[in-house]
Parts: sequence; C-alpha cells; structure tokens
Amino acid sequence: MTSFRRLVTSGSPLEPEIGFSRAVRIGPYVSVAGTAPIADDGGTADPGDVYAQSVRCLDIAEQALREAGATLADVIRTRVMLVDIARWREAARAHGERFSQVRPACTFVEVSRFIDPEWLVEFEVDAVVATIDARDSVTHEGP
Repeated sequence: MTSFRRLVTSGSPLEPEIGFSRAVRIGPYVSVAGTAPIADDGGTADPGDVYAQSVRCLDIAEQALREAGATLADVIRTRVMLVDIARWREAARAHGERFSQVRPACTFVEVSRFIDPEWLVEFEVDAVVATIDARDSVTHEGP
C-alpha cells in the first residue's frame, strides 16, 4: 500500500537546513511540528506572555492544519511544552479556547529551554481527517 505524503512549509529557511516540515500529512494523518510563538516579522511574539504566545502558536498550527486539509475539529492529540510548568494555566486557557468542544488528548510538560530564550511555550498537534481527498488517495498493489 502506498500513500501520498503532503508537506506543509512555513517558509522558514531552517526547514531545509534541519530537514523538517511545519506539518506532514499521509492519508488521513496530520502531524504539526513543534510550533513556537514566531511573530510575522520573524521575531518572538509577545515576550513574557505565556497566554499570548500560546495563542500565536495555535494560530500557526491551525494554519498548518488548514494547509494540510484538516481543521481543529480533526485534532486528536496536543502537546504543550513550557519552560515554567507553574504557568501551565496560561497556556491551558488558550488551549481551552480552541479545543473545549474537541477535547483532544493533551499533555503538558516542562522543558529546560527552547532554541530562542524568549519562547516560553511550544505546541505540537496531531490530527486525523475523517475524509480523504484525491491528493491523499491510497494505491493498492498486488492481487
């Protein structure tokens, strides 16, 4: 069985250097990479504000989902990484605003730091799309 692989790019120059994509879709499965609070100008969005950074991360992740043909309603798992776990409720507030009806499996973890010391939080998102479009068709080989 062969399935098409759809890569979603953020346009970051780091993607080819590191060898990653903002999101990857294979069949109905979509995974969004660790998503940091990157501002439109490339800097850090809302330094010092976990809630606002969480909103920004989720905005970026949601856009990647859309580009992969998924929505927030398709999300089955989220991972929230914080440099200060004591501030988890700030990130949880943003998460709840997006997922109160979806209620994906969710994990909060503390990390020692991120690439940019101004980043306070990152999100990862996994989704399963209920319908598959033609670009994600599955080809069967053999009898």
